[in-house]
Amino acid sequence: MIVSPRQKRTRAAQYAGLACYVVFLGFPILWMLSVALKGPRELVELHPHLIPKHITFANFGEGLHSYSVLHASWNSLKVAAATSLLTTAISIPAAYVLARRRGLISKLGLGWILISQMFPLVLIIIPLFLLLRHLHLTDSLVGLVFVYVVWTLPFVLWMLQSYVRGIPRDLEEAAIVDGAGRLTTLRTVIAPLLLPGIVVTALFAFIQSWNEFFFALVLLQTPSRTTLTLQLARFVGIEGIVRLGPLAAAALLATLPSLLLFVVIQRFLTRGLLSGAVKG
Repeated sequence: MIVSPRQKRTRAAQYAGLACYVVFLGFPILWMLSVALKGPRELVELHPHLIPKHITFANFGEGLHSYSVLHASWNSLKVAAATSLLTTAISIPAAYVLARRRGLISKLGLGWILISQMFPLVLIIIPLFLLLRHLHLTDSLVGLVFVYVVWTLPFVLWMLQSYVRGIPRDLEEAAIVDGAGRLTTLRTVIAPLLLPGIVVTALFAFIQSWNEFFFALVLLQTPSRTTLTLQLARFVGIEGIVRLGPLAAAALLATLPSLLLFVVIQRFLTRGLLSGAVKG
């Protein structure tokens, strides 16, 4: 295949634009890495450099041990994993009903999803706190998981029901003709085809719970139960002085789980984005 000079210039421009975009997206991580590897004197320079003059790993040790970042990360991991599993387990049958039913239930469900996204967090935090206190679930990771499930469920449902709509109805009808019930059809036919969408929505629920700050700030008081986002906020002192080096090191470590998940399930993400293109 002969490539014309114009096509070569176009392709070179595309690669250059893609490279600039990748650098733009990756610059915050590079900046955090640069700050985490700098010493205290280099951090207060008037004209900072991206590449550290003297590399030090003391910030990582101070950030991990002095501020109990590892314990807070474990709390966040438990909360995010439980939220992701519960949200996915609830949303699969609910998304199937919303996608396949055309009656009042489907309309009310979709309306609830849209309306729930309009309320700001500040508006619902007081009644939510009173409800959890009545159930004795304040200052508890279990209560925080319940809050995150309710918070992430509407958007996860909206995403997952769009994936269900992309699965041809002929497959379900064939299974029903063979004698399979609705639950059997959902488990043996819909769920395997829905796997890319399930992975995408589960990842969304995990990341939302991992990065959430406001609910954890209001509901958790015991230091041993704080999540990672709350622990990172403690790097700012009472006087407003920021421990910039340890904060950058801890924040860099806090981004690793999300990055690793993206790398591991990248192929599922690609298939999930393209699954909506299937027409029945």
